[in-house]
Amino acid sequence: DPDNVVLCLLAADEEEAGDAALQIHFTLIQAFCCENDIDILRVSNPARLAQLLLPAAGPEPPADLHCVLVTNPHASQWKDPALSQLMCFCRESRYTDQWVPVVNLPER
Repeated sequence: DPDNVVLCLLAADEEEAGDAALQIHFTLIQAFCCENDIDILRVSNPARLAQLLLPAAGPEPPADLHCVLVTNPHASQWKDPALSQLMCFCRESRYTDQWVPVVNLPER
């Protein structure tokens, strides 16, 4: 349900930047998000994102986290201060014509 999605994370590293299938996938997701007023963030380090979201994962390869949808079942996303900050960051990025801001996740 797109009404409950408040943020879309698209994760790809430099090696995957040349993957045409992944870039087409991202383009379609971005179009859907724009049509449904869902904020989008690009994340530069999918492995680090996996560590943050799946800390209990063992030595096996990380799950496919190229696209993560953040949902909020509440009527207003502004109830969560962290989510509110992310929404403000995305809005400010759009004001500077950066429609899909990139967040660089450093290695631990």
